[in-house]
Amino acid sequence: MPSFQDIKYAFFSLMSTIHLKDIIDLAVLAYIIYLLLKLIRETRAGQLVKGILLLVAGYALSSLLEFTVMKYILGHALDIGLIAMLIIFQPELRRVLEQFGQTKIGINLIGIGTLSNDVKQKWNIAIEAICDSCVELSASCTGALIVIERKTKLGEQIETGTIMNAAPSKEVFGNIFYPKTPLHDGAVIMRDGIILAAACFLPRPNSDLSIDKALGSRHRAAIGMSENSDAVVIVVSEETGQISIAMNGVLTRDYTRIRLKSTLEKEIFNESPEDGENSKKGLSSMFGRRKKK
Repeated sequence: MPSFQDIKYAFFSLMSTIHLKDIIDLAVLAYIIYLLLKLIRETRAGQLVKGILLLVAGYALSSLLEFTVMKYILGHALDIGLIAMLIIFQPELRRVLEQFGQTKIGINLIGIGTLSNDVKQKWNIAIEAICDSCVELSASCTGALIVIERKTKLGEQIETGTIMNAAPSKEVFGNIFYPKTPLHDGAVIMRDGIILAAACFLPRPNSDLSIDKALGSRHRAAIGMSENSDAVVIVVSEETGQISIAMNGVLTRDYTRIRLKSTLEKEIFNESPEDGENSKKGLSSMFGRRKKK
């Protein structure tokens, strides 16, 4: 049995071989493992990981007990485990890559620029129409689901609906979401300030366990869409008339017209309310100077 001095000597010998790059390497690895654990928590991937760990434990046990047949089968199962994991975890891996692409680093890598002046003008009109429509729909407790596309393209969801390419207005939204019309049961998807499609089906949330059970199908669809993209999803409840917004998998509620407009301007134009006011003042002063001339 090794003495305390031997253990102490072995420990300090090991520590003397560790360099700064090794510590950084371990820290990065630990962070990646943390992200993976956070990703699979409360999803079906968590059960799959438990199954893989049981396979590893079975292989270790069969090696220890020298069960030749079991060791052979489990060994070959683990050899193809990496490919199997890529296939099994495909939805989760896709979600991770999509979330990376939505970050500022990912956006800068593919060179996505800011909105053009023409698109900004269309969005200014659209935001007013959205706010007016949501207020009216809220007053009459008419359910509505509006998805605002940003960097992540929503082609898969658009294909499930009816293409419209319509200019937004409270009359158009009112006709779409009127309960007796064919297009009311689904989501409206907007791109570049235009109603691109209606009656679109949205993906389910990654986990229903963490969502309030009192929320209906529209709110769950909004959360699911915001988890799978960087879209801003507006929901009007048909039970309470409450206006809510889902972003990045989080649902916030009790929006007034002023708060809704401020949030949409901030998220669509990527500017704070103060920046928006300053830009509007700058435009008004510029036009004022032109009039004076």
